[in-house]
Amino acid sequence: METLWLDTADPAGVRRLVTVPDSLDERRYDHVVVGGGITGLTAALLLARAGRSVAVVEARHIGAGATGHTTGKLSLLQGTRLSSIRRKHSSRTLHDYVEANREGLGWLTHYCRERGVQIEERDAVTFATTDSGARRVADEHRACREAGLDVEEFDCPELPFPTSAAVRLVDQMQIDPMTVLRALAEDLRERGGELHEGVRVRGLRHSRHGHTVQTDSGSITAESVVIATGTPFLDRGGFFARLHAQRSYAAAFSVPGEIPRDMYLSADDPSVSLRTAPRPGAPDDTLLLVGGFGHDVGRTASEAEHVGDLMRWTGQHFPSARLVARWSAQDYRSIDEMPYVGSLLPGIDTVQVATGFAKWGLANGVAAALAMTGRLLGSRQAWARSFDTWRTSEIASAASAATTNLSVATHLVGGYLALLGSPDQSPSEGQGSVGHAGLTPRGICRVQGSTTTVTPICTHLYGVLRWNDAEQSWDCPLHGSRFAHTGEVLEGLATRPLPNTDT
Repeated sequence: METLWLDTADPAGVRRLVTVPDSLDERRYDHVVVGGGITGLTAALLLARAGRSVAVVEARHIGAGATGHTTGKLSLLQGTRLSSIRRKHSSRTLHDYVEANREGLGWLTHYCRERGVQIEERDAVTFATTDSGARRVADEHRACREAGLDVEEFDCPELPFPTSAAVRLVDQMQIDPMTVLRALAEDLRERGGELHEGVRVRGLRHSRHGHTVQTDSGSITAESVVIATGTPFLDRGGFFARLHAQRSYAAAFSVPGEIPRDMYLSADDPSVSLRTAPRPGAPDDTLLLVGGFGHDVGRTASEAEHVGDLMRWTGQHFPSARLVARWSAQDYRSIDEMPYVGSLLPGIDTVQVATGFAKWGLANGVAAALAMTGRLLGSRQAWARSFDTWRTSEIASAASAATTNLSVATHLVGGYLALLGSPDQSPSEGQGSVGHAGLTPRGICRVQGSTTTVTPICTHLYGVLRWNDAEQSWDCPLHGSRFAHTGEVLEGLATRPLPNTDT
């Protein structure tokens, strides 16, 4: 099923914004932005406002990545995020993170109101139902107070189950993210910027004359490049070794009677998110959105089980709930909990990247756009120092990095051992498996009655892919690249599709 937000966006309206020439070869711009999510489109608009020539290049369509699949929350209270950051960083870094999110939230709120985009005020609540969760809530309360946030203890009277602890921050926001992206795209075009969807970037070359962005529609030259693709697709900088990819799930339900109206996020494991949203085409009909139940990409026995857990949790606490839409999202967490925003490599400020938002990419994404364009236009926010892509604080996270990459090695070996077997030649509907035929790796799956065979080796760093039984995709457990059942790249570091082979 598609995300609720894509149902509310006008596809024809989006298509009218897209300029798709026969070739982009030899085109020149001041700035090229790779990625059509909240970070990329905000950065492009800021650069266009400064009078620069800008092109956005998006491999699929705007909102195809994390932004179009978020739960649409804008909050400075982010579950247990601040306490996680405080455990690894100084008080100054914690304040910088909050200030960045405050500025990102403020910019986006002002922009939505200026453009007539609906934005709803809600209180944000972090709650727990277990003793361990209650301890996390207490830690978050302390971190929020240290960061200057006026949080208060709360008893969650709206929730249909008892809580052991909760804190609340009033006057936060929730949005329809696709409506925001559409407004940004329209604004960009009005200011002379270009948006090219369906154009995948394959590589980047540097020279003294600028940067050459290599796409499947030709090579583009730019003075600077902003990479806003969830995770940087270039291996330069080694971000793939400094991040782990995570998936989480969301669903929208019609629930008769009263439902919780504030934005809730549990501190328990697995985490559960709640908010409301209008039904597409029926704004007076309010839906309940339930999210969470996440896991590392490609590293669970069954993704469908996580979806099942979400559905069972909802049925237990909201017995009359009826499913309207279901989707999933992918995001990336850094080894030291802080996002990376800044230069791809030390000393190359004309290639900017942003990643590691840990499922809080709306306010963080706008803040990242402000920081990156500030650097390109000759200014710098004081809080941006703590987001630098090359920061000394990572030394303290060496153990976390080692653990992350040991896990990668373990899955690499385990994947190749899985190839020693034989794949199921006649998989049941929605299922897939890997193995070998002679010396050739084979991945066989069956989707919508059709059996497809691919080479199940990730085109990024050659990890053996695993079948995702919830989304009928091939997922890489090493660094999170994902491919459609027929082999096309969906997201992640990979830029080349899987070879499609005969059964």
